[in-house]
Amino acid sequence: MEVKFSIRRYNPESTNAVSHFQEYQLDMTNASTVLDGLIEIREEVDGTLSLRCSCRSAICGSCAMRINGKAGLACNTKIIDVLPKDGSPIIIEPAGNLPLIKDLVVDFEPFWSKVRDVDPWLKPEGEEPEAEYLAPNEDMLHLAEVMSCIMCGSCVSDCTVLEVDQDFLGPAALAKAYRFVGDPRDDANDSRLKILNESNGIWDCTRCMQCIEVCPKGVAPMDRIMALRDKAMEAGQKSTNGSRHANAFSDSVKHSGWLDELKLPLKSFGIFNIKAMIGLIPLGIRAQLNGKRPPIFHKSIPGAKNVRKIFDKVESGK
Repeated sequence: MEVKFSIRRYNPESTNAVSHFQEYQLDMTNASTVLDGLIEIREEVDGTLSLRCSCRSAICGSCAMRINGKAGLACNTKIIDVLPKDGSPIIIEPAGNLPLIKDLVVDFEPFWSKVRDVDPWLKPEGEEPEAEYLAPNEDMLHLAEVMSCIMCGSCVSDCTVLEVDQDFLGPAALAKAYRFVGDPRDDANDSRLKILNESNGIWDCTRCMQCIEVCPKGVAPMDRIMALRDKAMEAGQKSTNGSRHANAFSDSVKHSGWLDELKLPLKSFGIFNIKAMIGLIPLGIRAQLNGKRPPIFHKSIPGAKNVRKIFDKVESGK
């Protein structure tokens, strides 16, 4: 079958180093993958095309890129699954949220730097055992999926927070952090959670679920981030804006049956946090001008007592 590829090209050494799309047309089979097509282009059509690939078996993670606007591994993405029905080309772009080097090759140094920031190794205390550190199988089952991560960067590529804040640790690093926080052999949970609980950590995730959708190994980074939030709260680390926001949100719904948006930022940042309060003024003005200012007098909804009963039942564990 005839397949068109539209590949975003970029050569920093070109006299006109501007990103642009270049089209190619190949004759492929139904069993062909996107990576098969890219390799054929590089080997037989245009040797200047740069891309990363290695195992061709969805193990190494090298070939992560955006295919029709969505991150994925080129080696396990069949052409027939992403070929537009209207005959338009398959759009191939480099992974997002990482510096572009050339064509489909991005710089992974920011990715690895953030992974290193979460100390991705065990920190056991006490005397070293004569053999390896052991853990019961049942205590490790919840880590099976997160340990399947191949560090391909697909989740980072499509993270909507990283699009606006490059300081965010990101889904890959935070999922890796959960792998060690959740390991029964590790004894540094308090210090790990304290770092993750700070700005640019677990509370900056907006739960857009993009990382879950694009992960080729079912790691579900967002779920790991939510689990880290729970562990931080359970450990008593509730003095950050994020934890206060979560508590304020829950308390508001429990009290009145719905969210008091006017009090939420006050309780999240603290009413005496003058800098934060001043920073909220432009947001308040925009809300007022667009008719979206929350009501000044917050009233409970009918049936708020039933909402409180649900909270009481969940909190009691019955």
